Amino acid sequence: MKLLFANLLWFLFSLLPLKILYLLSDILRPIVHYIIRYRLKVVRKNLLLAFPEKTEIERKKIENDFYAFFCDYIIETVKLFSISKKQLMNRMQFIGVDKMIDDLKTSGKDLCFVYLGHLGNWEWIASLPYWSTDSNVKFGQIYHPLRNNTMDQLFLKVRGRFNGDNIPMKATLRHIVKLKHDRQKMIIGFISDQLPKWNSIHHFSFFFNQETAVFTGTEQIGKQFDTLFYYGEIRHPKRGYYQCEFKKITGSSSSIPDFQITDLYMNLLEKNIRNIPHIWLWSHDRWKRTKKDWLRRQKEDNR
Repeated sequence: MKLLFANLLWFLFSLLPLKILYLLSDILRPIVHYIIRYRLKVVRKNLLLAFPEKTEIERKKIENDFYAFFCDYIIETVKLFSISKKQLMNRMQFIGVDKMIDDLKTSGKDLCFVYLGHLGNWEWIASLPYWSTDSNVKFGQIYHPLRNNTMDQLFLKVRGRFNGDNIPMKATLRHIVKLKHDRQKMIIGFISDQLPKWNSIHHFSFFFNQETAVFTGTEQIGKQFDTLFYYGEIRHPKRGYYQCEFKKITGSSSSIPDFQITDLYMNLLEKNIRNIPHIWLWSHDRWKRTKKDWLRRQKEDNR
């Protein structure tokens, strides 16, 4: 009953024109920013760590723009419940899709992994299958199930509108083994810029001047199956419009030294964020697990 009500409410809200929804976003922004102060300390800490060379005024502008974008992200995600294919393809455009598919087919490989970040509206990126001209290539995205079951089901419903597979993070390897067995060609998106838990940390990359704990599972699985690796570079031409251009990282991953692909991804992501800093998820406490603390914990475990 709770899920049914949430579905109905979300759907009815999504029927509002985007012009109205953006007006609601404008009203919501100061509430989230100054009244609720949603993760404001984390945002300011992250901006200071990432941009020590900028003035306080410059960082404040990124902060203001981030909260405006964050509220847009909320209403844009709700809009996914009813947005038309034509409208979404106009607002979320992809560049290099056919080239990536051709690369997958001519390489003789079955899998292509696309690195993404929490940059721009990552929920809209699930519409990538709309841009494919080859019905023999499937699409999927790895997701981390939400703790709230109602919200989890809502997001799965939204992401499932575009005929892509929603693959739970813990089932990634099992799903890929099945794809290999079936000789099914597939392009899978991985959002890999969040902070791993202590027991999942195996490598630190230099990211915004910090030794940053990173997820390495995407690379480890990809190298095991010698997949293609691409990066989805995000652009934000204007409000409510995004572009994602696919750029090749490597075509033969199995022979590349460990963690080099992950480092390349983090480098591309940082450059992307520096170009449009306000549309990255600064509210995530990205640097709370330091290498110093990780080494200390390693020593304690060894004892």
